[in-house]
Amino acid sequence: MNESLTLAQEALAAANDAKFVANNVWMLVATVLVFIMHLGFATLESGFVQKKNVVNILFKNVMIVSIGLLSYYFVGFNLMYPGVDGGYFVFAGFGLTNPEGAAGLIDYASGGYTYYTDFIFQGMFAATCCTIVSGAVAERVKLIPFLIFCLFFVTISYPITGYWKWGAGWLDAMGFYDFAGSTIVHSVGGWGALAGALLLGPRLGKYTEKGIKPIPGHSMPLATIGVFLLWFGWFGFNGGSVLSADPGAVSLVFVTTSVAAAAGCIGAFLISKFVYKSYDLGMALNGILGGLVGITASADGVSVSSAILIGLIAGAIIPISVNLFDKMKIDDPVGATSVHLVCGIWGTIAVALFGNYGEGVGTLGVQLLGIAAVGVFTFAFAFIVFFLLKITVGIRVDAPEETIGLDIGEHQAQAYT
Repeated sequence: MNESLTLAQEALAAANDAKFVANNVWMLVATVLVFIMHLGFATLESGFVQKKNVVNILFKNVMIVSIGLLSYYFVGFNLMYPGVDGGYFVFAGFGLTNPEGAAGLIDYASGGYTYYTDFIFQGMFAATCCTIVSGAVAERVKLIPFLIFCLFFVTISYPITGYWKWGAGWLDAMGFYDFAGSTIVHSVGGWGALAGALLLGPRLGKYTEKGIKPIPGHSMPLATIGVFLLWFGWFGFNGGSVLSADPGAVSLVFVTTSVAAAAGCIGAFLISKFVYKSYDLGMALNGILGGLVGITASADGVSVSSAILIGLIAGAIIPISVNLFDKMKIDDPVGATSVHLVCGIWGTIAVALFGNYGEGVGTLGVQLLGIAAVGVFTFAFAFIVFFLLKITVGIRVDAPEETIGLDIGEHQAQAYT
């Protein structure tokens, strides 16, 4: 009897160890996929800007990842996950403190992943919010002030609102639901992008007495490659947010993510043809991203048919939103505010319309509260930081430098000789 019990216990322990390894490996693979998204953002933004600003946009993307990871190590992780439930602002201390032995391994996160895996996966998310801002302020923002903004945004603003939901803060206690970050990541970046674009003003010559002057990007092949890289990375972004290698949950998320992206492309294609009377590749590409952003809040808890509808509506929103921002003379070279802010809001609302997460979770009222709370805090934070930089060191390059391009003005280099 005792021998049989011992063998059963050993078999159970071996099974738990194998499950832990599988979970942790998948989370690290998902981390790599999220990291590839930074390559996607860099490529997309490079394609959507003029060739005289390519070195500058690439430099910002390189620096954002570096600043984001280090600031998340020193402050952000313990500000976002302080281990205190229901709060508004809690800080658990600087740096990382890996629990000793099994506490930082198989006993951490119920065997889903290790402490260090948790940090690196979340750290890849953190830098994304500033990458979103980068595209919206492209082609006229000063490099150093922008990097200073990123330091504050990733170190303080993003972790605080992230704690409210993902760190078991007050929004989570109220039942707000955001599976992988339609609000917590994407609309946060979108609110920062809106604040920056408003304070910077439009690019020279964008809005004239004769109307809106298109300033096309220099390489649609690069932009297209960027979108496919982002779609690829989103399997880790959403699939990793299952926080385990659960076969049923991960495979559902892969399907809902994919069909929403595809539907987003179709939605943008149809509406852009109606609005702009042309087959606009840029709109179709942003439609894919809009579908991805839209499904991110509910990818784990909606049917496949609902995911298609969520993506279709998100894609259809893109041309309408871009047109509206242009009429308001808010210049966004890559459409980041439309893709990440507007579709992020839609995706968060879609949780209440299509999701089923139990009583009191993801209701329309609490979803709207979460959108408003995160939006007000993030926009105010970003606006204040950008405004203080504007009145001190300045945030916009001068007209001659903008005319010749930031590659020469800021870097004394060119992407293409």
